[in-house]
Amino acid sequence: MADTVRFAPSPTGKLHIGNVRTALYNWFEAGKGGRFILRFDDTDTGRSEQRYADQITADMAWLGIMPDLVVRQSDRLGLYDAAADRLRDAGLLYPCFETPEELERKRVRQRARGLPPIYDRAALALGTDEKAALEAEGRRPHWRFKLPDGPRTFADRCRESLTVNLGALSDPVLIREDGSYLYTLTSVVDDADLGVTLVVRGEDHVTNTGVQIALFEALGAPVPAFAHHNLLTRTDGEPLSKRDNPLSIRALAAAGFEPMAVASLGALTGTSHPVAPAADLAALASTVSLGDMSRGPAMFDPAELERLNAAIVHALPVAAIERELAEQGLAGPEAAAFWETVQGNLTFRHELGGWAERLAQAPDTVMAGADPLSAEDRAVVAAAAEALPAEPWDDATFGAWTKAVRAETGAKGKALFMPLRRALTGTASGPELGPWLHLLGRQRALDRLSAALN
Repeated sequence: MADTVRFAPSPTGKLHIGNVRTALYNWFEAGKGGRFILRFDDTDTGRSEQRYADQITADMAWLGIMPDLVVRQSDRLGLYDAAADRLRDAGLLYPCFETPEELERKRVRQRARGLPPIYDRAALALGTDEKAALEAEGRRPHWRFKLPDGPRTFADRCRESLTVNLGALSDPVLIREDGSYLYTLTSVVDDADLGVTLVVRGEDHVTNTGVQIALFEALGAPVPAFAHHNLLTRTDGEPLSKRDNPLSIRALAAAGFEPMAVASLGALTGTSHPVAPAADLAALASTVSLGDMSRGPAMFDPAELERLNAAIVHALPVAAIERELAEQGLAGPEAAAFWETVQGNLTFRHELGGWAERLAQAPDTVMAGADPLSAEDRAVVAAAAEALPAEPWDDATFGAWTKAVRAETGAKGKALFMPLRRALTGTASGPELGPWLHLLGRQRALDRLSAALN
């Protein structure tokens, strides 16, 4: 059966690669004939900002995720009011007047006595007069949901069967002192109202799921299926967060990473599959499923992201890079030859600009600022300038040329190729010299060899 899923970010910060992991798994499930809802959990008006919502939408579009429906919790407050009234009428939502400091003192005493630091439901014993007296003091209540007795066990599409012992939990706060709603209630109301049939989210929500199942039951709403995937962590083992700005999707895109490098790493890390670049989201969806998740955390390695990006760039056809080539003044056969020569040395597509600049350099600037050639290297470069064959050139030209230089100087291997590379490119590493020589042409190559000797 096709599922309706939702991705529910809070617009309080930038989307990061850990968020993308959840968005992708939901997208994959929706792609099986279902529906994908983007829901902005923006009831925290003090922290939610429109600019973050706009950026999240743009980031998802950059990845290729286009929601079927977009909703905002701030537009749905009437639904939450009605649900809260139903819970109050059923005696399941009750006011509490303790301050944060008073609650903390209670927890300290409970720990000292060897008891679990859960709420003692003292507010349930307050009479009408006592509540009125507390309100007269200026206290405003927060509202807690009275959890039912017993555990809640549910099937999990990532982890088989899970059990949450509700008796070991505090009654959750659903409404703050200022009247604003917390995620626990609003998420359940929205899932029920929007017909969400599968909730895919991180394993840090497992306990919350037990509580929300009890809320679905209390509201008489159907309970969706659940899947809790493992979390991406930093190399120090800590989960990724909105504070990890270098790993935000906006930052990764600005740095030049390809969308499918980010998506492939986000979806495949911590699964039974090797982390390799997928051609597109459809190919990625056909590779990984919710049942492929490992039980341990999935460590995010930035070096892996660069490796994936390089693999994608190395496979890009010239048609996919025409805009970047045109920006360097390259088009037609010249652009194709240039791209074929340099792409294997790039990690990001924007790096081609550096090689285009090197190709266009004036001969006397190629080795500017570099150490001068040694006597042995000068002999190789001088012999190379003398032996440079006349045009036209073909695929055998470079081999014949270097063979002649080796015969003249006795240099071979690194002693032969390194001085030629430095003279022709100004660097100690880079594209293969044969294709680079063809890009330069005889006159520019001869000018660079001669300039390296001056």
